[in-house]
Amino acid sequence: MTEGAERDNWLIIGPEFFSRAQERLTFDVPAALSNPDAMARPDTHNADPALLAAIAAVRPIKPAAVLVPVVQRDEPSVLFTERTAGLTAHGGEISFPGGKIDAGDASPVAAALREAEEEIALSRRFVSPIGYLDVYMTPFGHRIMPVLALVREGFSLRMNHSEVQDVFEVPLAFLMTPQNHKRESRDWNGITLTLYTIYFGNRKIWGTTAGILRNLYGRLCRD
Repeated sequence: MTEGAERDNWLIIGPEFFSRAQERLTFDVPAALSNPDAMARPDTHNADPALLAAIAAVRPIKPAAVLVPVVQRDEPSVLFTERTAGLTAHGGEISFPGGKIDAGDASPVAAALREAEEEIALSRRFVSPIGYLDVYMTPFGHRIMPVLALVREGFSLRMNHSEVQDVFEVPLAFLMTPQNHKRESRDWNGITLTLYTIYFGNRKIWGTTAGILRNLYGRLCRD
């Protein structure tokens, strides 16, 4: 990245970041969230079309939604959860609040807000959803709808320790700096997956969570 391009990236972390989000994102639900024949955009996963097709073919489809909470501070930050270590699925990993879209959820937004309340008691009166990022598909059949939201200061949190063992924030500027986006490889069914990883101190943000952050960078921090 050139010096000028890097400077431009830092300029849009403030108010322009939120105005860009409102201009570029919508609440139109992509077909890929639930349609077996629809696929996510290849650039969302940093994957070639053949690999993406293999991931898309995994059944059953499990639609889910996560909240990507950007806290409106002098230096905006992103709120993360660390899942309880003893969980059978993704124990100890860093994630966004969220989970399965239930039949009673009116929309992916409703599901993400409900899950955030259940996991960390984040009251929706402090949360202003902005729009959807791109559907993220996992090799386990999950099709995840990330909901970008602005979170106003003044909220308090209470962890549901059966699901979450820690909550922390990372500066948005750090997460939107592409030099911090590393790539690591994993094997899946004999196929090599290349996944994004972001290290922040002793925290390792990787896999789906890092992939969603990379998608956020691509949607809002690049022209």
